[in-house]
Amino acid sequence: MNRCTAKTSFLTSTRILRIAAPVALLAGLLVSSLGSTAQVISRPFPPNAVRGILTVMQPPEVLMDGKADRLSPGARIRGTNNMLVMSGAMVGQAMRVNYTREPNGYIHDVWVLTDAEASLPPPNQR
Repeated sequence: MNRCTAKTSFLTSTRILRIAAPVALLAGLLVSSLGSTAQVISRPFPPNAVRGILTVMQPPEVLMDGKADRLSPGARIRGTNNMLVMSGAMVGQAMRVNYTREPNGYIHDVWVLTDAEASLPPPNQR
């Protein structure tokens, strides 16, 4: 038994828009004002991170510095914008990365480096 008429649902949606629009506008202004500073901040890499060249062959199989290697079952690959990237989207691309290994020796955390990050020494050599 549907008691919601088209008129009441329209009124409800317009009320929601009147409340949500200023909040969304304010959130957009905050994000745009922070956007320029976010590019300056460098990502914190763990001290045990190692630098290498990663080429994804057929996930989870990869080449690390030209040698066969493997991603761990829960591997996380972060792109240059620090967002997660699926390994299948990177097949055949050679990228300079910082990475860590899990206790079993598989590659676990990977950060694709920007040109500015790649010009800095690796975290374990700072």
